[in-house]
Amino acid sequence: MLAPKIVAERPIDALLQAAGRVVLGKEREIRLALACLLARGHLLIEDIPGVGKTTLAHALARLLGLRFSRIQFTSDLLPADITGVSLFDRENNAFRFLPGPIFAQVVLADEINRATPKTQSALLEAMEERQVTAEGETRALPDPFFVIATQNPAHQIGTFPLPESQLDRFLLRLELGYPDRAAERALFTAGSQREEAERLHPLLTADELPRLQSEVAAIHAAPALIDYLQALVEATRRDAAYRHGLSPRAGLALLAAGRAWAWLDGRNMVLPDDLQAVLPAVACHRLRSAQGGGHARAEDIAALIRTVPIP
Repeated sequence: MLAPKIVAERPIDALLQAAGRVVLGKEREIRLALACLLARGHLLIEDIPGVGKTTLAHALARLLGLRFSRIQFTSDLLPADITGVSLFDRENNAFRFLPGPIFAQVVLADEINRATPKTQSALLEAMEERQVTAEGETRALPDPFFVIATQNPAHQIGTFPLPESQLDRFLLRLELGYPDRAAERALFTAGSQREEAERLHPLLTADELPRLQSEVAAIHAAPALIDYLQALVEATRRDAAYRHGLSPRAGLALLAAGRAWAWLDGRNMVLPDDLQAVLPAVACHRLRSAQGGGHARAEDIAALIRTVPIP
């Protein structure tokens, strides 16, 4: 039996609709991106250039009323270009720290895999601890703090693979893909949606978002649901197709994303359907093939789901 609905109409529903009018034909991907933020996670979007990755990041930041910063990752980008530097202030005869673009509420790390691994690693502490250590001093990042990273397919020229430790910092990984025929025709008729994203008005405030995140974290997960979660995680560890299975941290990520998916659907408890809906986005970038070394595909996860019975 389905759990009761929490509410009938919420501002978050209007936000999803507004984002859908900018990023056309990608309602599920928008919902996953918002679920990632509500679960206090970070988002990785991997796809070819020109399918709306940056537009989605802009749209979410504006609709949520969050301070937005964009970092263009290139091969010559340095860690200090992200975290900030200390400059000598002659007037006060002292060094003064100039915060880098990481000190924003939504940070778009655009084409993250075009930077060297050393520069990519500048994000590790920020994403895990929500703080930055620079010039020997640790500084807290804003709350909320959300990284949306885009990356080009690994086969493209001038890209560096993200290390496993970096990939694991991303709660969800998405692929936007090409729009369907109707959405693409609407895009050709209306023109570029980047300007449309700039005209969006906030439908939530930065003060409201932590409250919503707390509501999501409180969504009930029954013991039977935890049994199913554990069975899914253990199935990846037994599967010889992968080098290694999902870690306990990945299991926590799956539960957090499942809670956010249930909350977006207006329910006060997590169902197995919620875990199944978010599992590909949680697991694909964390599982590598034992043969070729490539990441798992959505169809691999769908096959895995079919093998694990629901309690």
